[in-house]
Amino acid sequence: MPQQEKRQRGRPDMTLLVLVVLLAFFGLVIMFSASSYNGRVRFQDPAYYFKKQLFATSLGLACLYVVTIMDYHFFTELAPAAYLLSLALSTAVLLVGQEINGSKRWLNLGPLSFQPSEFAKVAVILFLAWQIDRTRSNTAGFWFMGRTMAALLPIVGLVGSNNLSTAVIILGIGVILIFVSNARYLKFLVLGGAGIGFIAVFLAAESYRLERLAIWRDPEKYEKGFQTIQGLYAIGSGGLFGRGLGSSLQKLGFVPEAQNDMIFSIICEELGLVGALTLMILFLLLLWRLAVIAMHSPDLQGALICGGIMGHMAIQVILNIAVVTNTIPNTGITLPFISYGGTSVVFLLAEMGLALSVSCHRKQISA
Repeated sequence: MPQQEKRQRGRPDMTLLVLVVLLAFFGLVIMFSASSYNGRVRFQDPAYYFKKQLFATSLGLACLYVVTIMDYHFFTELAPAAYLLSLALSTAVLLVGQEINGSKRWLNLGPLSFQPSEFAKVAVILFLAWQIDRTRSNTAGFWFMGRTMAALLPIVGLVGSNNLSTAVIILGIGVILIFVSNARYLKFLVLGGAGIGFIAVFLAAESYRLERLAIWRDPEKYEKGFQTIQGLYAIGSGGLFGRGLGSSLQKLGFVPEAQNDMIFSIICEELGLVGALTLMILFLLLLWRLAVIAMHSPDLQGALICGGIMGHMAIQVILNIAVVTNTIPNTGITLPFISYGGTSVVFLLAEMGLALSVSCHRKQISA
């Protein structure tokens, strides 16, 4: 009898699951250490930020479980609706969003704050997987690249108006998914040039973005360069093995909001080069496992979902570490699973649930 390919649901990829749990646990531990001073000073509770992050992580793990046991095709069928919802939520942020630290990025839902840009990342991954899968017979020309990127411009424009870093991540996800679904690579030179031009326009549109470039070049010259300088002090003082967990000096008001974007500098100070490299190895293993799942996906949708998640994680980790080490200008990007942020960790864990759902489906050849 001829061989027939069939899809059978199996166990989720345990290696990916273990890596996700390790990163979530590591994030809670280091976030408690980095935030204890701010929690005690502002709220008379050293565990204030930790308890909120623990609640969000628990909710995120519940989402991971629910998404894992569901068929990922269910979510791709909902992708157009999710994308339209992300547009609506991003518009609502501009109109009635809450402004925190000079940035209007949050929507208030009763006692909870919600950051729609985090939902937009997941919605874009699903939407592109759905769209590219529908046009799989013609993915080699400029028309395919153009219409795929054009579909992203509305959400990039809405998000980028008050959150350039997330807009860059969304654009990066789009480029990566076009790249993996396109057999001809020379056209990406044109796409790359267009992307650089798009980013340049966004940088020039607001004076504070140009100011960040100047601060990056010479942080000691500007008052706003204080955070960068203190972060570099923290990295340098950590040495090989660090001062010890909980023993950071820079988190005592020197690195502002140490539990947020600059938390990698506290990791370097408390755990040293060894701790920082251990964390980066965990991220590399996570990316490797996502690539393995993508390559063994039963269909194009599953491969694109895992490829989009892998691209999202890679871009965000690289940009965050580059900012903390002052390799690139400050962009306000958090470190996945590690930085404080309830919305971020919930949707990151939901993304991992999508990848685990893909891993549950195996190609089996039967005679």
